Amino acid sequence: MENESTTEHSYGKLVDSPSGFMIVVTVVGRNVGRQLAVGFCSIGGTMVILLFCIIIKKLKRSEYAFFRKPKTENYRNIEAFLKNCGSLSPKRYTYSDIKKITNSFETELGKGSFGSVFKGKLENGCLVAVKVLKGLKGNGDDFINEVAAISRTSHVHIVTLLGFCFEGSQRALIYEFMRNGSLDKFIHNGGSLTYSQLGWEALYRIAVGIARGLEYLHRGCNTRIVHFDIKPHNILLNEDFCPKISDFGLAKLCPQKESIISLVGARGTPGYIAPEVFNRNFGGVSHKSDVYSYGMMVLEMVGGRKNISVEVDRTSEIYFPYWIYKRLELDEELGLHGIMNDKANASSRKMIIVGLWCIQIDPTHRPSMSRVVEMLEGSVESLQIPPKPFLSSPPRAPVDSSSPLTS
Repeated sequence: MENESTTEHSYGKLVDSPSGFMIVVTVVGRNVGRQLAVGFCSIGGTMVILLFCIIIKKLKRSEYAFFRKPKTENYRNIEAFLKNCGSLSPKRYTYSDIKKITNSFETELGKGSFGSVFKGKLENGCLVAVKVLKGLKGNGDDFINEVAAISRTSHVHIVTLLGFCFEGSQRALIYEFMRNGSLDKFIHNGGSLTYSQLGWEALYRIAVGIARGLEYLHRGCNTRIVHFDIKPHNILLNEDFCPKISDFGLAKLCPQKESIISLVGARGTPGYIAPEVFNRNFGGVSHKSDVYSYGMMVLEMVGGRKNISVEVDRTSEIYFPYWIYKRLELDEELGLHGIMNDKANASSRKMIIVGLWCIQIDPTHRPSMSRVVEMLEGSVESLQIPPKPFLSSPPRAPVDSSSPLTS
């Protein structure tokens, strides 16, 4: 049997082999060059892409290896610290736990330079505030300070730390939820919220509560804790307007017997920083630095405004402590919002006098927080008007809020 068949692109003939199998001989025609070129280009392109991916991967590994060593050292330090805390350390959560607790960070309560705070709920239904920290500053001191300081506390006027997360670069702190938020929204609103929603008696109770919390930090703990950032924003209020001190990122722990604290650089918030914290010529840094911050905050509670403000009718009112001191000195009416009776008048006068004692330039002239509590809870008649808490008259123009007070 013989069969011949040709096509446009092949030639030859099909011949039966002796064994009965057909042998096909086909030669590809003129498109072979083009097809081979396309094939080689495809293979070459794929190899280039693979090579590029390998190079990028190696570069990333090199970069990770370059930065890994210092991070690992910081992480080891923090892990060692958490281990040393032992039973004092609160419950540890994973980052996936944090996402679950906050429902993937659905409700933001607030934010700042530290990061953001989100509303969350634990498995037992307990509402919490989750503070998610951003960026590992230095060697993680802020995170260590917060866990170390609050882990050593147990007081009605100190916020409770329920747990934390430390997983790679992810760090978070879980606090009890404070329904009324921070104090600043009640006192930095031109007085409209301060007195209509709180009233003088509530403000007075808040001032006493904060003083008791600071007294505990300074004297009630085995290790004295100096907060270094007392301000309205860091005072949280629960549903009953019970105040709790929060945010211990700048706190410093020191032995009770040591009165002077070694401190490198200034820390705190402008407007509340004690003079000696940014200039040692004013004296040594100690727990009295918290007393100064407390005094500035109490005066803002009284005035329902920032201590330095241009939104006033007269230049003499720009610096509230100076203005209110002149009123006391001349025995004039205080001219404050919402004073309706003798009890409110007595509460406000006590807060003013105590606040002015607390902001004395010389730290040794400031009362301890124990003495502050006694003064607030005593009679207003027993209080003496303090010396002027300024080196000179305040400037006529407002101080930049980004710079610390130097008066």
